[in-house]
Amino acid sequence: MTARGTTRRWPRAGVLAILAGLMIASATLRLLSGADAFIAQAAGETEPLKAPEEVSDAELAEMLDDEPMTLLDALNQKEARLKLRERKIIKREKALELSERAVKQQLIALEDAEERLRRTISLAQGAAEADVAGLTEVYSRMKPKNAAALFTEMAPDFAAGFLARMRPEVAAAIMAGLPPDQAYAISAILAARNSDVPTSRGPAANEETANASR
Repeated sequence: MTARGTTRRWPRAGVLAILAGLMIASATLRLLSGADAFIAQAAGETEPLKAPEEVSDAELAEMLDDEPMTLLDALNQKEARLKLRERKIIKREKALELSERAVKQQLIALEDAEERLRRTISLAQGAAEADVAGLTEVYSRMKPKNAAALFTEMAPDFAAGFLARMRPEVAAAIMAGLPPDQAYAISAILAARNSDVPTSRGPAANEETANASR
């Protein structure tokens, strides 16, 4: 066969290598274009970092002093409450002291009144005793007949009080002039008053006398 009559053929291995290279180049371009799009999207979604705001010295001092001032205010309030409580306690103590003084003064006044009352009672008893003694002396100096007439008008217990103070012979003379029933009543009262008086012989002697009388 001549050169014109035959058709030229490429080697099969060379064609395959060319096709593989084209495919690799196409894939590389696609990857590069996708990466650019992803980077652009990420850059759009991410906010840019802002520079920190500047803080003045006054604001910084206020921020630093805020907590100490709050603590100082709390301490001042607590101190004020303590002072108020202290004033109340002092006021209450003064009131109690005044009450104690008033009570002491009242006790002193009560003791003075009690002492005056005791003296008054003592004087009254002394005056009554003096009056009774004086009347007893007057009745004793009267004639028995006249005294008996006067004692007849008295209650038995009242008359017995005077007769008990008189000398035995004077009392006997007056009772002799009294009516029998009144003389008996006065004698019973005098005996009852003297029933509890012990004799000089003692309880044993009295018991012996009582047994002997049986």
